[in-house]
Amino acid sequence: MRTVTAAGLPIGDDHPPRIMGVLNVSEESPYDGSVHADPGEAAAYVDEALVSQGADIVDVGLQSANKRFEVLSAAAELDRLETAVETVASTSGDVVWSIETRYHEVADAALSAGFDMVNDVGGFADPEMPPVCADYDAAVSKMASPPDLKRPGAVGNGNRATGRGADPARRSGHADDVYEALARNGFTDKTLVDPAFGGWSTAKTLADDRETFDRLREFRGLGRPILVSINRKNFLKDVVDRDTDGALPTSLAATAMAVERGAHVVRTHDVAATRDAARIGHEFTRDRLRDPAAGVAELDVTTDAVFRRHLERVSGGDGVEVNDAVVTRVVEVDLPPVAAEHVATAARRAGIDVYGDETLLLVGEAPQFRSVDTASNDAPEAAERAIERLCGGFE
Repeated sequence: MRTVTAAGLPIGDDHPPRIMGVLNVSEESPYDGSVHADPGEAAAYVDEALVSQGADIVDVGLQSANKRFEVLSAAAELDRLETAVETVASTSGDVVWSIETRYHEVADAALSAGFDMVNDVGGFADPEMPPVCADYDAAVSKMASPPDLKRPGAVGNGNRATGRGADPARRSGHADDVYEALARNGFTDKTLVDPAFGGWSTAKTLADDRETFDRLREFRGLGRPILVSINRKNFLKDVVDRDTDGALPTSLAATAMAVERGAHVVRTHDVAATRDAARIGHEFTRDRLRDPAAGVAELDVTTDAVFRRHLERVSGGDGVEVNDAVVTRVVEVDLPPVAAEHVATAARRAGIDVYGDETLLLVGEAPQFRSVDTASNDAPEAAERAIERLCGGFE
């Protein structure tokens, strides 16, 4: 995993999760607390509500990305940039300043005026964005998006049912669209990736966001730090049936989970609480073998799908034959003695390690489980039912 440095702030696996607070100078933005058109008020908000609460990065939005509003031009964003630049000059805290834009002209002007980083919600739809960021040696967060400046984040065709996994509602293929969008148009040396949570298009569903969150570890396969913006998002509120005001606990739970699954930057309006949640996620991330000096890093591979993403990265994705038999599964089978004996025999024939007697622990890889067969006419019904479930459980 590459470490990206933003104005001296290292972001990556070997560093704590970073908190990105939000300041909006766009009056149409829905989160009133973050909206400040006066530079003095904006600076006070940054100092008091963001930096002093633990924000490492402040992301300044010049327009709302809500799909209900007309998209502003680069010229209109530049008109609003003056307020943002004055705010940067007026704050007292030590923080990395990020400008949210999709236009290279705005990024260029912001970086030349003292900003440190770019949050590109267009996902490099503007082909001049990467060279501008590279010229300034600036970190840039690339949000998954189609190659269209007027449609940020509206990835793919919505909830594509491709039958992935046992629960199609959570394996719809939307995360694959997001992954492809992030890979499109390449990266700079200092690119972070953002899977674009939220209602960026009318076609996108809450199930799409849940699937992307469920598969967040796969995005580590891009080899870049991951930024997530999940604060009080609808796909979380829907789970617990809360409105925006009541959704903070849900966001904090998801923040800890996101960091444990590999997120490196969390964008939020609730800085202090989110910082604590991110620290919990970081503290309980599983230990992995790491020695950067020796060039050794154990990957956070928990599923075969995650392995395939890393294999695509290191092989370049050119004609590599992907073996999905990588992650070991452990299945407990609790049956009467005769049925258990039939299951154990069938499992051993498939190359699965079997431990125990009546209660069995079966240890193997997905293809082995899929190949289990009774090969017996006198197998008890309970054994046949268990074997059928084993065969179909790892599609």
